[in-house]
Amino acid sequence: MQGSANLNIMINAARKAGRALVKDFREVENLQVSSKAAGDFVSRADIAAEKIIREMLTEARPNYGWMGEESEPVEGKDPTRRWIVDPLDGTTNFLHGLPHWAISIALEFKGEIVAAVVFDPAKDELFYAEKGLGAFMNDRRLRVSNRSAMIECIFATGLPFATKTTLPAMLQDLGQLMPACAGMRRWGAASLDLAYVAAGRFDGFWERELQPWDIAAGLLLVREAGGFTAPLRDGESIFERGEVIAANAAIFDTFAKTLRSAGG
Repeated sequence: MQGSANLNIMINAARKAGRALVKDFREVENLQVSSKAAGDFVSRADIAAEKIIREMLTEARPNYGWMGEESEPVEGKDPTRRWIVDPLDGTTNFLHGLPHWAISIALEFKGEIVAAVVFDPAKDELFYAEKGLGAFMNDRRLRVSNRSAMIECIFATGLPFATKTTLPAMLQDLGQLMPACAGMRRWGAASLDLAYVAAGRFDGFWERELQPWDIAAGLLLVREAGGFTAPLRDGESIFERGEVIAANAAIFDTFAKTLRSAGG
């Protein structure tokens, strides 16, 4: 593949961490008899993957800042650039032996995501993009779907769990959307949901209570594949609120209007 030096660094880091995670993933099934043991093991795998990524990125670009799920943020000597990393998006899937999880790495420049990698090691699917240069999967150019009728569309989301407080709002969303579309999917990894919108597999995605590392890379993938992204509420920040709508260009306005009319 052709790409900038930064993108190649990101891809190499994702692949190295991916190899380690795949090896750990094969061990998870042996630990299922004890949920605590399995959970502790996955936590260690998550932290080890972040260590691999951080060491590679920091060695290559020591002045860049850092934001990662498993460690404290660091402001770099270059305040205009930082890495935003989720070393294991879809931890619950990983813990349960479900092969749907990913590594997400984004590069932010002056508050804007300019390079993105989402790597699914279990399926060997590498999604990547750079601002203005398009989005790709394994060297194949990606385009969002062109479906324009809601009844033909499949949408993805993340359902609230445990202590999350957004269940009432999500139930309103589902009540508005489910009668009007071809189906809903909840696959448990926001980075891959966004990558699948970029690839035309899903027509749209929305979710609440997300962190920047969940979606930073995926947002650029969607935009570079011809899709649109926006905050769930007009005029707010996707990262600050942790709420996002993403969809193909043809359906975006209708999709967003339906969600916003649900009280989102």
